Amino acid sequence: MDNRFANMFNLTEDHAIALLKKPLEELKDKSERYVAASHLINFPTERSINALIETIEDTNPDMFHRIARRKAVESLGRLNAKEALPIIQKCLEDEDNYTVENAVWAIGQIGTEDDEVLSAIANLLDRPGQSYRLIIQTLAKFQYQPALETIKPFRDSEDETIASSAITTVARLTQDYSEMNKVVAFLQHTNVNARRLSIQDLIDANYYQAIPALTKAPVSVAFRLRGLRLLAQSAIASGNMTFAEVEPYLDTVIRDRPQDLEMVHEYDQNPAWEFLLRELYQTDFGRCYLGTYTILQEHSTTAPEALIANYHQEGRSDYGAHYHIVKILGWLKYQPGKEVIIEALQNTQPQFQKSRAAAALALGELGAIDTIPLLKEALTTSIFDLKYAALLALEKLGDNTGASLIAEDPDLLLRSKAQSIL
Repeated sequence: MDNRFANMFNLTEDHAIALLKKPLEELKDKSERYVAASHLINFPTERSINALIETIEDTNPDMFHRIARRKAVESLGRLNAKEALPIIQKCLEDEDNYTVENAVWAIGQIGTEDDEVLSAIANLLDRPGQSYRLIIQTLAKFQYQPALETIKPFRDSEDETIASSAITTVARLTQDYSEMNKVVAFLQHTNVNARRLSIQDLIDANYYQAIPALTKAPVSVAFRLRGLRLLAQSAIASGNMTFAEVEPYLDTVIRDRPQDLEMVHEYDQNPAWEFLLRELYQTDFGRCYLGTYTILQEHSTTAPEALIANYHQEGRSDYGAHYHIVKILGWLKYQPGKEVIIEALQNTQPQFQKSRAAAALALGELGAIDTIPLLKEALTTSIFDLKYAALLALEKLGDNTGASLIAEDPDLLLRSKAQSIL
């Protein structure tokens, strides 16, 4: 077991700074310098900032120090250390591409109106092997018009994630959104990163017209929900959409049924059960959703017991599969799975947050009237998708009184949903 970072959160500021200053050959573990540079984000002091700057100024070529330098640049960005901008700017000329990438990101976090800095970032688009997507996004963040002509050719990049950011940035800089349909099309790309990152580009462009397509994109519900919430809130606030227009899309994304998605994968033959089970563990949720759909269609009678067995064997520790198993048990109305579903509803580990909303919906599918108090308790959390899912589940169970508990919720969408039910 790797215990290198076990003491990470026990470091004091003095200890972290001492590790950064200590010669590499005297460290018990050379990665401790990286840990220290990372940990100093917990101490927004002049001492910490100066220690991180000194780490960057030390150009020791040793691999472990180069890794610590990169992290020091990132930490200064997280600390919003404006006094570090000069040294971070110098990092834009570094030979190490990862240091350059972190420098661009840090400048984006800290902010600048210095044309010299922005010009240096734009010049990186002419340098081979750079993180072009990040560079383009950062220039867009600063609305840096002089980079427009340099960015335009990247719209035709073979890397879909770069092309997507370039199309979006050109639209933002010119206020001509006529090509944003190409970014919307990336929502159905076979490359999962293209699908995920196109959502961020749609958010950046505030392109609420993509909401219907976004709702159907076969990516994790976390990506879709974040995009939908931000676009919907903005569209409602600007008067371009009403909650009544947004509500069906929100309901669809929260329910997260595979039949409501447009699949990007397909099977060339009827898969065996073991193959479908492994699909639930894929990192590309497009595969998970296709597997789920096929299980529901082809294995509805035999799947529940097999899923419960797998859950106890390994599914309960894999947050992706955990989520899909809980949903399937609900849709198949498998009453013996109720205990597992309640356990999921009450699981407060952050990585299993999606499963709590899935469990709320599953209890609604089971017709579990006795769990109404638990669902109402879920409405007292601060988790958007859990609260929304609990409202839908309570409604399905014939109890609309829960909506009154969040009728004045500070979140516009939750408040509007509760008032819609009432």
